[in-house]
Amino acid sequence: MEDERKWEELEVDCLMNIFGRVGMESLLLDVPFVCKSWYKATLDPSCWQYLTFPDLTVDRYLDFDEDGYWCTLIKRFVDEYRLDESRFSVTAFVKFIISRSKGKAIYLRLSPCASEDVLKNAADECPALKLLSLPSRLVNRNASIIQEIIGKWTNLEYLVLGSSYNLENFLGQISIHCKNLCLLSVANADIGKDEAMAIVNLLPKLKQLILKKANIDRDDLVTLLQGCNELVLLDVSNCIGFDEEDEEIAKLASHIANFSSQGSTLYDDDDYYEGHISWDEDIYGYGSDW
Repeated sequence: MEDERKWEELEVDCLMNIFGRVGMESLLLDVPFVCKSWYKATLDPSCWQYLTFPDLTVDRYLDFDEDGYWCTLIKRFVDEYRLDESRFSVTAFVKFIISRSKGKAIYLRLSPCASEDVLKNAADECPALKLLSLPSRLVNRNASIIQEIIGKWTNLEYLVLGSSYNLENFLGQISIHCKNLCLLSVANADIGKDEAMAIVNLLPKLKQLILKKANIDRDDLVTLLQGCNELVLLDVSNCIGFDEEDEEIAKLASHIANFSSQGSTLYDDDDYYEGHISWDEDIYGYGSDW
């Protein structure tokens, strides 16, 4: 009987393909300590193409989020590498993770509390990004910085924002620098006349637009429907400002292969915000590769 092949003897390319999917904590604190070949594989930038940072603060690890996940990760990292807790910097840690990708990261989801320094570092160190996800707190607190750096991601195809704050200015930079953008998702947005016109005028070739749980008046939705002629997906479900059974809206949207307005209503009510989802609701399942 032939000897069974051992995990540590797998080809490096195969290992890297697997390790790129295991998640940040395992990639940092589990996989490298199995054997030398696994450790070597984790150093390859292809293992760090998908960078997802959960909620954290920018000061000390003892101040981290309530659910304990990130605190546990940081505590494990500090303990494993015997670092001085009093001198540990979350900003430096995040920059260290980003540096592992060596410019090959294609997916980046930053923490709501990421510092200005982290944002600028990500813009410089992740030029190949195709999907960028920014939570609401980060957008609201660093709008001017994001506007300044977003044009550096010239390969961007998917943009997920947790807030519509400063949306017009963001889209202005995107229209100039990010010619491949095909999906825009904005959570809990306030879409008025100016925002609707910005989407129409600045992103005329947009393919997918996700505005779940937005505040958007009927006239502004009509503007989007009449102006975004290349949409294949428009999700305006559970919005406030128009009725989901509006026949004219349905007619204007008839050319869009995937259109959803389910749950949308003209007015808010006491039950609307019960079970309101967080900014980073899964955007998968909309025909993208993500």
